[in-house]
Amino acid sequence: MATRTKLKRRRGYTRLSGKRQITLPIAAVEAMGLGPGDELRVDAVGGQIILTREEGLTERRRRAIQLAAGTLTGLYEPGYLDHLRDEWR
Repeated sequence: MATRTKLKRRRGYTRLSGKRQITLPIAAVEAMGLGPGDELRVDAVGGQIILTREEGLTERRRRAIQLAAGTLTGLYEPGYLDHLRDEWR
């Protein structure tokens, strides 16, 4: 059986594994402020692979709440929620 020699990587480069996985260089990860669990979008454009940081589920939910907060102001008359709460007692 032939012995495989693992080639040394050049700084700033990565290699595709047999499982089609890559390891990102730490300098790039730190420059982007990435951490475990961060979501990255992958696009192939003109012979290049582009990774883009995406918002995680928590950030998307928080943004949706912020967009909706205050949009129903004036929909109910003052004291309406107090009236509903009194019905529950």
